[in-house]
This record gives sequence, C-alpha cells and structure tokens, in this order.
Amino acid sequence: MKPDVRILLVDDHAVVRAGFRMLLASGGGIEVIGEAARGEQAIQHYQELKPDMLVMDLSMPGIGGMETIRRIMLRDSNALILVFSVHHEQAYVSRALTAGAKGYITKNSAPEILFEAITTIMQGGCYVEKGLLKADAKQKSRTDCQTVIAGFSQREFDVFKLLAAGMTIHKIADQLCLNYKTVANYATQIKKKLQVDTLVELAHIAEVLGIMPR
Repeated sequence: MKPDVRILLVDDHAVVRAGFRMLLASGGGIEVIGEAARGEQAIQHYQELKPDMLVMDLSMPGIGGMETIRRIMLRDSNALILVFSVHHEQAYVSRALTAGAKGYITKNSAPEILFEAITTIMQGGCYVEKGLLKADAKQKSRTDCQTVIAGFSQREFDVFKLLAAGMTIHKIADQLCLNYKTVANYATQIKKKLQVDTLVELAHIAEVLGIMPR
C-alpha cells in the first residue's frame, strides 16, 4: 500500500537523520524514501525519487540549504519543502520562505509540531512554528495585505513584483524604462502602503500570498 506522504530527508548529520526517520515512521502513513547529506545530493535525489515533500536542514556543506531550496524551486515550482533548523531568528525564517519553503520549524520543537507542519503543507497550506515570526509580520501576510495589493496601480504592482524578486531599483528602472527617481518613489510608496521597512519583509509578503514575478 502506497504511503500517504513520501519524504526526502536532508541533513548532514547521520544521527539526526536516523532520529527523524524513526520519528516520522511512528506517525503512520509517512515514509522516508531517501536521504541526503548535502544540497547537491538532495537536488539529484529529488529529481530521481520525486518525493511528495522535502524535510530539510539549512546548515549543510556545499551549496547550503537556502540555495538548495532556490534550485529545487527553479526545477519544480510546486515542490513542497519544510525546513527544520536550529536557527530560530526571523531572518532565517523569512529567507527560507522567500526562497520557496512552505514551512519552517525548529529542531527542538515537539514531535506533534512536525506532524502538524507536514499535514498542513500537504493540504496546500503554509506552516511556521508559533513564535518564529513576529505577530505583525504574520498579520501582514494575510487579508489586509491582499486588500492593499489589490489597490495597487498596474505600475505599482509591476515594481512590487520586481522588488520582491530581489531586483535593484536601477535594474527595475532599466527593465520598465523609467528613471531611477520614479522607481525609488514607487518603492517608498509600496513599502509605506504595506507598512514594511525592508525588502525582506516585502518579499515575504509576496511569497506567502503566492505573487511570483514573471
């Protein structure tokens, strides 16, 4: 009988992988179909094994976790990735979500958190362990931001997407055939309307709301 969830487990410590494999097996309906110790290996296994989800660390030798997420998402925009990491700082969480991860939990979280995260992501949602994102950051990812973005002019929306993709104001100006000052003003207006101070927060909003640049 085919398991409900087929997982590729990615961590550079064999002992950690063994522990998580046993934990996941205890959940029922979950099977670890492969393991990887570094990002390059994870990408290869993902292409070969086609798992339903990757459960992966960020701190690994080679290209590292963040770049692994980005490269997998470039190959498969529907990939489901859950990060489990020792890092609890919001900067790590935001970067992982912006890169394409659908969830983020810490390694010291309770077992039920891991299973809840897997279930939520498999059902099409996103899951971030409680307390890892500030309350205001979570709020900005919901309906209020959708309402604000819906009110953007077409040019504001174009600039918003390109900023979220990591483009500089100079590059955006070149691509949209606008002068630098005009784009800078748009960027200021957009951040003000969304009530954010940094481009990381802006990119996180775009990721959570599924607004991807073309």
